Amino acid sequence: MKFVSIVMGSKSDYEVMNECAKIFDKFGVLYEMVVSSAHRSPQRTHDYIKGAEKKGAQVFIAAAGMAAHLAGVVASLTIRPVIGVPMKGGVMDGMDAMLSTVQMPSGMPVATVAVGKAGAINSAYLAMQILALDDDDLKVKLEEDKILKAKKVEYDSSEIEVKL
Repeated sequence: MKFVSIVMGSKSDYEVMNECAKIFDKFGVLYEMVVSSAHRSPQRTHDYIKGAEKKGAQVFIAAAGMAAHLAGVVASLTIRPVIGVPMKGGVMDGMDAMLSTVQMPSGMPVATVAVGKAGAINSAYLAMQILALDDDDLKVKLEEDKILKAKKVEYDSSEIEVKL
């Protein structure tokens, strides 16, 4: 069974990361969602990642705020693609998490998306694009989604545009 694993550093990340899950539900992509902290539960994180790999996790999405080491820890435990979602909060309101997620040492790649809700949604789309490399049905769904997004822009413009 192929699926995407969503790992959050804290339950407080759920509201934002549930946006990621909604996208997967819309496209029929299987996922797991768990809370596991790089700092507070390192053994749980290790055990979960190794177990998820054995069950068929193809991509890992790791969401964390502040020091945001979760994505890097996940990357250290797997050769599967890891997508980091920096979360808002802390003294720098997400900037610290973004920097912690994007500044990985060579050989430990983490694809980093936007901070917060936009990042959660983009992480789902990026994970699906990775899965679509060998899933033609998902590829078609993603292509159709892009067409619908483009048509919505045209429609939205038609409601307000003024042209000479």
